[in-house]
Order: sequence, then C-alpha cells, then structure tokens
Amino acid sequence: MNALIPRPRMEVAPGAVHVPDWLSSDLQRTLVSECRRWASAPVPMRSAVVPGGHKMSVQTVCLGWHWQPYKYTRTADDVNGAPVALLPDWLIELGRDAVVEAYGDSGKLYTPDTALINFYDENARMGMHQDKDERTDEPVVSLSIGQSCIFRFGNTSNRNKPYMDLEMQSGDLFVFGGPSRFAYHGVPKVIAGSVDPESGLSSGRLNITLRCTGMS
Repeated sequence: MNALIPRPRMEVAPGAVHVPDWLSSDLQRTLVSECRRWASAPVPMRSAVVPGGHKMSVQTVCLGWHWQPYKYTRTADDVNGAPVALLPDWLIELGRDAVVEAYGDSGKLYTPDTALINFYDENARMGMHQDKDERTDEPVVSLSIGQSCIFRFGNTSNRNKPYMDLEMQSGDLFVFGGPSRFAYHGVPKVIAGSVDPESGLSSGRLNITLRCTGMS
C-alpha cells in the first residue's frame, strides 16, 4: 500500500529490520495465488491446536517442513498424514534476497528450508511467543500481504515490556536475527478495512515466514 508520506526503513532492535513496501504488487498477487494453491493440497490449511487443547485463531499451511506445536516433521501427522509440499527454489531465493536487503552481503548464504504461511481473518490474533523450535539461530524472514496489522516486537527475556508496536502493511518485509532472533513477538490486532486492493486479497492478512530449521 503506497503511503502519502513514505515510511522509512528502520532497525527496530539490533538484527531486527523493517523494510516497508518491499514486495511489488505483482509479486504480492503471485504469492497470494500460490498460497491459495498450497492451502488446498497436499495438506490443507488448518488452525493448529496447542498442547492443552486451545485452537489457534490463525490458520496455517507449511512448505518444506510441517510445523505443529512445537515441532517440525516431514508429514502432517496432526492433519492428514500427507507429506508436505516442497519449498520451491524461487521462494528460497526470495528469502535470500530479503536477508540481503536487511543485512547486506552477509545474507547471500541464507538458505531457508521451510515456510509457514499464516492467514489471519479480522478476528485472528497471535500471542507473544518466540520462534525457537528451530535448531539454528539463522534469521526469520516475515512477509506481509493484505490487511495491515499491529505487529508487537519485544525483548528476548519475557512477553512483557519493553516492546514496540509497528504497523505492518501489505508488501512489508521484516527480518529478525542476530541478537533479536529469539525476541518475543505477536500480532494483537488486524486492522479492519485496511486491505490493499492491489495485493490480490479482498480481506484478511497473509503472513509468510521463511526459516531455517537446522534439520535434515
């Protein structure tokens, strides 16, 4: 979504970089189209159930490795038992480009092996959490498409303050690694009526996170 006043690139914390409007409208539409395909087969998009029985409000489908709270597997044992779809080379390259955008040439070796694709409707939320199921401290790449949201990025010690609330708009890139790799973060709110009509979505928010699992 093109702002009247350009939004500046910002290092939110050491190793945590927000790049507004990084994805072109054409690429957003391509990602939306591909996500619709990935969400139907071989493993359908679903709301994961955390230990204790709580169903997440966000719906998820995965590529490369299947994530369920709180582990990675090659088959979707909590859904239909099918092997997950492969992570395509072009999406790996997009993740590498994102890390180069955030960190410069040091990102050229970044090779993600999984993508978690989350869909938020206007009522969906994501509580403060760490991405720590991976066996590596390689950066996480986060791409936002569709409706804007409030993205809360916190500290590495606990879910409480200090944290910063950022507005993530369609096309935005956020990369966090280094000292911020295990920072708590979440989405307390999807902003109603904020969908970018050029994104390919009529409602809701897609968040694609690319990660290195450190598994083989």
